[in-house]
Amino acid sequence: MSDHDHVRHGRAGHGDHTGHAHGVSASADRRWLTVALALIGCFMAVEVAVGLISGSLALLADAAHMLTDAGSIVLALAAARLAARPARGSYTYGLKRAEVLSAQANGLTLLLLALWLGYESVRRLISPPEVEGALVVATALAGIVVNLAATWCISKANRTSLNVEGAFQHILNDLYAFIGTAIAGVIVLTTGFLRADAIAGLVVVLLMVKAGYGLLRAAGRVVLEAAPADTDPDAIGDHMAEQSHVAEIHDLHLWEITSGQPALSAHVLVDPGSDCHAIRRTLEELLKEDYDITHTTLQVDHLTAESEEGLLQIGRTADRPVPHGEEIHGPVHRPGPHTH
Repeated sequence: MSDHDHVRHGRAGHGDHTGHAHGVSASADRRWLTVALALIGCFMAVEVAVGLISGSLALLADAAHMLTDAGSIVLALAAARLAARPARGSYTYGLKRAEVLSAQANGLTLLLLALWLGYESVRRLISPPEVEGALVVATALAGIVVNLAATWCISKANRTSLNVEGAFQHILNDLYAFIGTAIAGVIVLTTGFLRADAIAGLVVVLLMVKAGYGLLRAAGRVVLEAAPADTDPDAIGDHMAEQSHVAEIHDLHLWEITSGQPALSAHVLVDPGSDCHAIRRTLEELLKEDYDITHTTLQVDHLTAESEEGLLQIGRTADRPVPHGEEIHGPVHRPGPHTH
């Protein structure tokens, strides 16, 4: 068996990982998202009309938030169709990152709307207009019911998708906003304190900023090919290096093809005479069982005299040439005391 003979691209069944968790199909996702979109769209039109009639900024802010909710669902539906297209040509991963692009657009829209609504809220805090408290309360209570229904619909879809989870969080935050608006309406109705409406609008703004920033941050991690937020690449490398007959793990890269679809590649040096195929299978099983990483590319080589001598060097650094003539990128993981 040669020293440079093993480059493994995942498992034969790694494509299953790109499917929907918990048995939720893509068609079911689209169905639930479409129902939620219909609920949000219809109520949003009513809320805009009532907000203009009543003069309530809180209702208009809620309507703007619902517009972004609807937009996020539309983008999620479009991205789901693009992501379902098979990989071909220069798009070797297909268009799975379409959802990341739509999440970034959605997050940016949230932040821009929050900026405008924040300005309006401050202006109305300084000079509060008349607000029809009864209309605000009635509309907000109806909004709570609609958002509860929409939240339930989206919760039935696959929330490992960045888009679906983003839409879910949007509508959940909108539900909280409607509760705040209802409280503001009751305060205006019972006490005449008109600034309560503007304060409720500011609460909605804060929720929009939180949701927008969260989406941009999560999407940015995927675009920059950062490791999934809940994983530690160094810990994974150390765990791989602890396996029997593994001498070293280096050039370990962990990223997400799209949200919920991690991928890992690494160069593995093993003891001379050991079974490269068996060790590779062991490492793949470890990554699958312990870290739910099924899309792997592992290059496994036997430890040569040159590389073994390098392993014994004290104070070894990551820029020492490796057997295949390339430089090591990132931390080096070996059995025993870990080197990062």
